[in-house]
Amino acid sequence: MKTTGAGRSLAWLPVIWCLTRLVLLLFVLKVYVFPGPDVTSDVHVIYQGWYDVLRTGTFPLEDVTWQYPPAAALAILSPALLPFLEYATAFFVLVCVTDLAVLALLTFAGRRPGRSLRGAWVWVIGVPLLGPTVYARYDVMVTAVAVAALLAGARHPKAMGALAAFGALLKVWPAMLLLAARRRSAWVSALVTGAAVTGVFALAMPGAFAFLTFQRDRGTEVESLGALVFHVARHFGWRGEVKLNYGSIEFLGPYVSEVSTAALFLTGAAFGWLVLWRLLARRFEEHTVADAAFVAVLMFTTTSRVISPQYMVWLVGLAAVCLYFPGSRMRLPVVLVLVACFVTVLEFPLYFANVVASDGLGLTLLFLRNGLLVAAALLAARALWRATVPRTLPAPVPSQPARTGDETPVSS
Repeated sequence: MKTTGAGRSLAWLPVIWCLTRLVLLLFVLKVYVFPGPDVTSDVHVIYQGWYDVLRTGTFPLEDVTWQYPPAAALAILSPALLPFLEYATAFFVLVCVTDLAVLALLTFAGRRPGRSLRGAWVWVIGVPLLGPTVYARYDVMVTAVAVAALLAGARHPKAMGALAAFGALLKVWPAMLLLAARRRSAWVSALVTGAAVTGVFALAMPGAFAFLTFQRDRGTEVESLGALVFHVARHFGWRGEVKLNYGSIEFLGPYVSEVSTAALFLTGAAFGWLVLWRLLARRFEEHTVADAAFVAVLMFTTTSRVISPQYMVWLVGLAAVCLYFPGSRMRLPVVLVLVACFVTVLEFPLYFANVVASDGLGLTLLFLRNGLLVAAALLAARALWRATVPRTLPAPVPSQPARTGDETPVSS
């Protein structure tokens, strides 16, 4: 019966994937128009503009919206692989192919003894819950690298380290995949790969590290946890404004810098908790690396000054790897993240005008989505701690009395 059930699950995976991804492609290709703001403008305007600059051999130094590590240039330049297609169409096709590659990885790995296809199902279901935005950003490409790194972790720590470092040079957050890595070879591989790739970009293209300054100057984006303060404050006379700033819709005005600083403090506190966990953790199982990566990225996403809708695909990918391991403690947090994905597509792009206006519907959606993320982060952190940190330190081993001459040794 179990074999039959697994066979049916495996048969339905490609069917559901094809149907849902066809719908996503129809939306991003404008065969059908998804309600709300045009989510594809980033590709048609911003990415294509960066593409034109990157082809000249330099980073877009004059554009403050370029806030990505140097290897992100590879994702932006990737449509050149399909020169027979218009830039945006080629980009959407490559994202879809990458999406399929993640499914193939999770399905192939999930069929091994002691593994599960639940991870593949999380990916198949979670991605379309985010709507067409997920195909109009390069985050699926980054997530694919992260998924490959975690799946390689148990058997090939060097490959995991190399992939995590490369992913971090695409969009920083995959560096957190190494949080629970215990083998030195994974860290050495990551350092060597990171240094080599960074060196190549630094020598070949001017402005490889301009993104650090642009990121530093960001404010409080309207979908973030801290933004809830201003959404509520607008109803009590707060005199700030909502404006496009550094590539996203942000709050500007009194006390924004203080709230942004508070968000950075929360992120620092999350980092401190993760360091403490790493120092005290003693029980490491095969799924601990994936669980820890999921917790870390979930905490940093939730406390960030910016929670863009595409960030959720990071969590979907890591959640999929967690449930690929039957012993993972992350099942309830994963469910909460999937529900948060559905609420995310409601707040952007469907009812984004309501969010920007801070009206009742917009506030409800933001409180619900961000509340789900907070709950998922707290539950995931608690589960990771309880599974890996012993409640009491092991008692010291008492010293053995000296052996007397009359004692007869026990043969082994």
